[in-house]
Amino acid sequence: MTMRSLFQSLAIKFFGLYCCSGIQLQAQTVRVAAASDLRWALEDVRTVFEKEHPGAKITVTYGSSGNFHAQLINQAPFDLFLSADVGYPTNLVERGLGVKDSLFIYGIGRVVLWVPKASPIAVEKLGLAALKQPSVKKIALANPKHAPYGRAAESAVRKAGLWDELKDKWVLGENISQTAQFTQTGAADIGFIALSLVTAGPLKDQGRWWMVPQEDHPLIEQGGVILTWAQDPVAARAFRDFMMSLRGLEIMKRYGFSRKAM
Repeated sequence: MTMRSLFQSLAIKFFGLYCCSGIQLQAQTVRVAAASDLRWALEDVRTVFEKEHPGAKITVTYGSSGNFHAQLINQAPFDLFLSADVGYPTNLVERGLGVKDSLFIYGIGRVVLWVPKASPIAVEKLGLAALKQPSVKKIALANPKHAPYGRAAESAVRKAGLWDELKDKWVLGENISQTAQFTQTGAADIGFIALSLVTAGPLKDQGRWWMVPQEDHPLIEQGGVILTWAQDPVAARAFRDFMMSLRGLEIMKRYGFSRKAM
């Protein structure tokens, strides 16, 4: 065999391995830390992605974006961070903990004021005035210190001049899912929760709600980033890219996330 033919043979073998590597990479597990408001939307995204990438495994842990941010500063074992506030993944990039060119915005979240169907409060007609109804003793709110939806709700209530008046009624949830649970179970009479949680899952068709006007609070820009210690950055990027594809964004839109790309 001549040197030239040897190189050609090696090149063909290398190309074959390269072409097949995509299947092997897709078989890796991507560990995702995700904001609680993504619970139902992301399950649909994950299901479609795994169906189109046989062998791929996306494992998701849901929680508070702020708490995840604190854990990721200490390099918690995740590959991809999906936050309810793009400021958190942006900060990780600034710290050298997030892959800069992987930073992205996957949607704009919307906050609603929600009550169970049996509630006498006509929240859909009253809006924020519902908070002043005599039957409202407890109001559920995600902790504004580390929950973007809580900060958005606080901003809207302050703009309406009601924050101090209601200060003794707040019941703070660790994240937006816990806040929804408080309202659903009666631990609170009314609550500020994510639109994405009332359009699917246990709360779908189980209550009435009023959407807080977007101009009454800062945009809830939700974004993510691949972490620099990702065990399989190629697989993590494949899932990130699917979220940003037309198909991924369309799924997110069905759960109330408006479309916006960075």
